[in-house]
Amino acid sequence: MKKNCWEFKNCGRQPGGKRVYDLGICPAAAETRLNGTHGGKNTGRACWVVAGTYCKGEIPGIYAQKLKNCQICDFYNTVKKEEHPAFSFSIFLLEKLK
Repeated sequence: MKKNCWEFKNCGRQPGGKRVYDLGICPAAAETRLNGTHGGKNTGRACWVVAGTYCKGEIPGIYAQKLKNCQICDFYNTVKKEEHPAFSFSIFLLEKLK
């Protein structure tokens, strides 16, 4: 079964999650325009294109600020491997968010 980022990372920022009260609902769990991408719920399997996701103990800002961390993230690389050769690159996903 393919996991969404909040399941893989166990961050607790999904609706009803244990960290929603102090950190808020993760934008990847709330953003619906990429629902179904890579088999995920909302943007749960394309979290690297959404600003405000929890990463390395902090919430980075815009996409450009977080991209470097995302490219070395275990979740990003798992999705990339699982979806190969149909992995949707960031540039195409960002276009859908405009």
